Amino acid sequence: MSRLTITLSEARHRALKEASAQRAKTIGQLIEESLEFYGIKTREDARALVQRARRHSGLDEAQALALAQREVKAVRRR
Repeated sequence: MSRLTITLSEARHRALKEASAQRAKTIGQLIEESLEFYGIKTREDARALVQRARRHSGLDEAQALALAQREVKAVRRR
């Protein structure tokens, strides 16, 4: 597992600690959940998602990948 150092304001850090205590989760778990919520996936997870979508949609690999990329970009713009 990798480690990451980030810089937060004191207020943001305090709020994050409070949220983790209220939810009985570690700060790392909250961050992992947040990344999942925003659709940030590993390359392997993204490929698996494209393969599942392709099987269900009838699209070929290139079409499915293009669709997935458009959807990710749209979500990240929000």
